[in-house]
Amino acid sequence: MLYHDFQECKLSALGLGCMRLPVVNGEDNRIDQNRLNEMVDEALSLGINYFDTAYLYHGGSSEPAVGEALRRHPRESYFLATKFPSFKPEFFETKEEIFEEQLRRCGVDYFDFYLCHNVAEKNVDDFLSEEHGLIPYLLEQKRLGRIRHLGFSTHGSLDMMRRFLRETEGQMEFCQIQLNWLDWSYQNAWEKVDILNEFGLPIWVMEPVRGGRLAKLSDAHSAALAALRPDESIPGWCFRFLQSVPGVTMVLSGMSNMEQLQENARIWSDTRPLSAEENAALLAIGAEMEQSMEAPCTACRYCVEGCPKGLDIPALLKLYNENCLSGERVSDGARNEIPAFRGPQDCIACRHCEAVCPQQIRIAGVMADFAKKLHG
Repeated sequence: MLYHDFQECKLSALGLGCMRLPVVNGEDNRIDQNRLNEMVDEALSLGINYFDTAYLYHGGSSEPAVGEALRRHPRESYFLATKFPSFKPEFFETKEEIFEEQLRRCGVDYFDFYLCHNVAEKNVDDFLSEEHGLIPYLLEQKRLGRIRHLGFSTHGSLDMMRRFLRETEGQMEFCQIQLNWLDWSYQNAWEKVDILNEFGLPIWVMEPVRGGRLAKLSDAHSAALAALRPDESIPGWCFRFLQSVPGVTMVLSGMSNMEQLQENARIWSDTRPLSAEENAALLAIGAEMEQSMEAPCTACRYCVEGCPKGLDIPALLKLYNENCLSGERVSDGARNEIPAFRGPQDCIACRHCEAVCPQQIRIAGVMADFAKKLHG
């Protein structure tokens, strides 16, 4: 396993993201604790020492499950990261209760890394508000030793990032962004990298394989990459790309089974950054794929929490994208996967999901179009 030095910490270059853990019977809030325990044991044996969870992952089940899995190991053998939730304004008013609850859930006395979660246009004022006092509160927890390192994650705009970085300069120690070879240009990730390097903040990476979307490419695209690196897997290309990006310290992968864990750890046993030719080939494929991206969902499931109709929005967007890519009518198989009374036709366009979507997908419009294709 490769390691990077971050202040006094020696961090594995690959971290285990805990947003897509193994679950029971496909129910997102029922984590398979036995399988998770086995994965955590294996991760530690492979040299992975960074575990990233959050207050709302798996409907609130991730923190206690991860805490239970890690408590079976010496506290000094791992680094635990979690995040302050920002998806409801009232969370800022109950910051003390939430932080104490997170410590209890995880069964720890301190967090190694703590993040302001998804700082964005809709909530940046809340994060910076003197009335809410969130950041001063978190800095006090750091002074007390209950937070070792404080940072933030964001899917927001460049202007918003600059504002937050300026107004918190000297307080944030790292920043977590969505970064992969498709979003390098699709979401202007290269500019975010430049900003963070300008401010001297180490970069934490989320969605390196874009929720699994980049783990499998078309036969033509796979063949083009194999001609350049015959022994590299498609996920390997995702990680080698990140090994080429200056400032990247931590890459988080939401591994949900043992096979993914072992394969990813194997890739991160050495560094093989892309050449200029390989990088250009990969970005050219990304440019082609951009043309067919209708609803670039990464299945983060932030949208599901507050949907008044209980729609499985990521599952519906996946089916919608498959239909768009095929260019054909919605297949009978896809129709059979849509549960009665919880299909796109049941969307009431309240747009709560759009307000929390990191990818800024116009979900209500997609649902209307999908319903028309299904029933029109």
